[in-house]
Amino acid sequence: MKVGIIGAGTMGNAHAKGWQKSGAEFVGVSAKNKESAKQLAETYGIKAYDNHQDLLEAVDIIDLCVPSDLHKDMVLEAARAKKHIICEKPIALTLEDAEAMIAACNKAGVRLFIAMVVRFFPQYRAAKAAIDAGQLGELGVIRLKRIGYQPLGDEAWFTDDKRSGGMIVDLMLHDLDYARSIAGEVKRVYAKSIRSTVNDAPGDYALITLGFESGAMALIEGGWAYPPGFFRTGIDIAGSEGLIEWQSDDSQTIKPFLKPQERTKVARVGIPSSSIAEDPYVTEIKHAYEAIRDNKPFLVSPEDGLEALRLALAAKESLKTGQVVFLGGN
Repeated sequence: MKVGIIGAGTMGNAHAKGWQKSGAEFVGVSAKNKESAKQLAETYGIKAYDNHQDLLEAVDIIDLCVPSDLHKDMVLEAARAKKHIICEKPIALTLEDAEAMIAACNKAGVRLFIAMVVRFFPQYRAAKAAIDAGQLGELGVIRLKRIGYQPLGDEAWFTDDKRSGGMIVDLMLHDLDYARSIAGEVKRVYAKSIRSTVNDAPGDYALITLGFESGAMALIEGGWAYPPGFFRTGIDIAGSEGLIEWQSDDSQTIKPFLKPQERTKVARVGIPSSSIAEDPYVTEIKHAYEAIRDNKPFLVSPEDGLEALRLALAAKESLKTGQVVFLGGN
C-alpha cells in the first residue's frame, strides 16, 4: 500500500522513520513549510508534493502530522477521498469534532488510527501486560508522570491553546489514555495547575486525579516545566498483589528522555526517545500499517482517542471551575 505524510515537523520526521521500515511504499510528503518537506523528502528518497491534495490522490494511506486544530478538516477530507488515515493525537480539540471524524470514517469504510505512542513504549506495554494477567491483583493506586519542556521555535503553535488544546490536551493526554487502558472507565476528574515564568523559562504544570468506576484512583503529573533538553516519565502502579515502579532516570538500558543540552541543540518539541532495539514510533507505525493491511484491530481504537480527549477536557473544566467533574452521570 502507498502512504504519504502531511506535515514535516517533529512528528512528521518521527513517523517517517516508521514508514521507511513498515513494508509500505512510502511515496511522498507535503507540508506548509516547503523547505522542511524538501529536507524530509531528500532524507527518505520520496517526493515532496506542492500541495496535500495531490499527495492524497497518490496514496492509499495518509498520515496526518499537522497541528491539532487541522485534524478534523483533514480527516474528513481524507475520508471523502476513501483513504485510510493515521492521525497524530489528540484526535481533535472538541468531542463533537472527534465524533464527526469517527462517523465520517465509518461511513466511508476507511480505518482511522490515532497515534498514541505511549501505548507502544516497552515499559508501559509490560506494565499493562502484567496487570491484564492479574499479577497485581485489584488495582488501587496509579501514579503517572510526564514532564518535558515547552516547545520551541517554529512549532510554538503547541503553546496556543486554541490550536493545540494546551499542555493537558497535548501532553497529559498520553497518561490519561494509559490510565484508562489499565484501570477502565473514569467516573470523576479533578485537576489543579500552576503557570509561572522563572528566568524567562515558562512553566506549565498540572496534577490530575481520576476516580475509576472500579474504585481505583490515579494521580497524573504533567508539565512543560523543565529547561530545554529535559524529558522525564515515570510509572507507579499499586495493586492488592504487587507494585510496579519505573522512572526514566533510573533506567540503565532504556533512556526515554533527552539529556540537558543547549537550546540550539535540542529538538523544538520534547518527545521521549529510546535506546532499545526499535523506536516506539517505528513500532507504532508498523502496527498501524499491518492492522490496516491485514484488517486487524488497532491497539488504540478511535473511540479510545475520543475518551482520552473527554478526560483531558474534563480536567480543563475542573481547572476552570475548581470543582470535580463527574462523567457518565455519576
